[in-house]
Amino acid sequence: MANTTSGKAATKLYPVRHYVKVMLLISFSVLVLDLAISIASIFIVKQQSTRYLQDTADLYINRINHDFAYINHYMGWTLANDESLNTMNAFRINSIEFLKSNENLHKRFTELQKNYGLEYNFFYYLKNQSYFLNCAPISVTYTDYRELKKQIISYIDDKELYEKFYSKWTPVLVNGKYYVINIVPYYNRYLIGLISADHLIRPLRQINLGANGYASLVDESGISLTSPVSNSGKVLQNNDGVFNRLQPRTTISSEFTSTTFSAEMVIKFGAFEKIMIAQLLIMLLFFIVTSTICVVMLFFKRRVLGPIQSFSENLARINEDGQPADLKSSKLIELEQANDQFKDLVEQIKTFKIAMYEQELEKQQIQLDYMKQQIKPHFFLNCLTSIYSMAQIQMYQEIEDMAMSTSKYFRYLFQNGENFVPLENELEHVRMYLEIQRQRYRDAFVYHIEMAEQAGSVMIPPLVLQTFIENSIKYAISRDSEVQIKLTVGRCADEEDTELTIIQISDTGPGFPPEVLEKLHSGLPLDQTKGTHIGIMNTLKRLEYLYAKKAAVSFSNLPEGGAVITLTLPDQPDLSSGMERSL
Repeated sequence: MANTTSGKAATKLYPVRHYVKVMLLISFSVLVLDLAISIASIFIVKQQSTRYLQDTADLYINRINHDFAYINHYMGWTLANDESLNTMNAFRINSIEFLKSNENLHKRFTELQKNYGLEYNFFYYLKNQSYFLNCAPISVTYTDYRELKKQIISYIDDKELYEKFYSKWTPVLVNGKYYVINIVPYYNRYLIGLISADHLIRPLRQINLGANGYASLVDESGISLTSPVSNSGKVLQNNDGVFNRLQPRTTISSEFTSTTFSAEMVIKFGAFEKIMIAQLLIMLLFFIVTSTICVVMLFFKRRVLGPIQSFSENLARINEDGQPADLKSSKLIELEQANDQFKDLVEQIKTFKIAMYEQELEKQQIQLDYMKQQIKPHFFLNCLTSIYSMAQIQMYQEIEDMAMSTSKYFRYLFQNGENFVPLENELEHVRMYLEIQRQRYRDAFVYHIEMAEQAGSVMIPPLVLQTFIENSIKYAISRDSEVQIKLTVGRCADEEDTELTIIQISDTGPGFPPEVLEKLHSGLPLDQTKGTHIGIMNTLKRLEYLYAKKAAVSFSNLPEGGAVITLTLPDQPDLSSGMERSL
């Protein structure tokens, strides 16, 4: 008895949810721990990196602001107090006084340039003499110098000079390159300070912002004023790619004072995001997560996936009408219970399949009978409408002929309950229908019917041709001109030597409206809410059922006007086999 009890304890069964809960609990705990540590590490690193770069940028911006302010003050003081410019403005350009004063001015600004860097350029402009020249060594090319001279003179002639440039460093575009200038006016003489945007941002580009990080100057509209070069010296590519969008980045912006632009630094994979501690943490967490997932998946495969695979193989035997196998060692209660239940249901499933097949056959036969009976009163109502119209205009003889023709037509129609009739009989009914309509519309249309000799005995569904002829009568007849309706029947064989009957119905009316023709080509149902298109949609459904989707109907318009309907019908199919395939 003790051995039996211990054996039961060793083979205790557990439901699937027990194993799933254990797996989810372990995976969720590891992932949460991994996520928390990763987020904390990245947040701390990014915060420190951003704070360091922000402080560095602020120090540089403050220095530039101080330099700009001093240069502005120096140029303004020189204009107001230095006698060199007064002398140069009073004498001719080639005079000794002018040249000496120019030399003194050049020395003054050369000393200023040594203090703030050779990248700063200084020019003066004497409006009375229309004289523009540098007053310190320049670091711009001669081509840029000539373009700068032209632009600066145009700015000076602008009435809004004080608003745009006075005490305000402003970016200007010269030959595809941006410069930052400041124009200080004093009566008819001006001093100009200038520095390249790339030179101005150069100190910030010495900071490590990552392999793809960059520093740039941007104007008030967000347009970059500096060349597209990263801090590592690489030319920046288009940033619209998916990879560049997914790269983590940190953007730091700093505003200059008395300028119309600002500095922007973008960190991409900076050094602070790749420090050793973060790398060790990421590697350790990756190892923990990978190891845990491997252990969990091995456990899951052994305890869950293995028994499920065995159960799936057992189900395959059921589908193949084989004998289900026993699952006594799956360790999963649900699988063993399901296996026993499927054994009992095998015979019930077979019986249900047979019953469902028979019900589907009966359902399709009912649908065919309903659609065929729906077409009969549809035409009958049209005939009654025609007789009523004749009675309104007292066409008594025509009413007698119309009533007799209608009576003969429906007497034959109601006597025929078959799904297929000989084609020659159906054509005779079409002629009778067209004669009935000729009594109604008089000489509004003419018709012509052609049939190949071997096509008369072909079996086709009744009322199919009448439906499309009726559509031509309804939409093509006009009081303005005589409409021609033509019906031709031919026989041919396809590539598989299957005998086909080709029936084409055409008229010279306005043709199908574009929206209706588009729906017919796309196989979409037509709008029947207003009682229209019922006959066409029912006929297409009948052909689909009766020919097991092997019949084809095409709709088109003639280039000169008129509708064309082409029916391609195989010889009468075996209806029962077709429905069996559809099941």
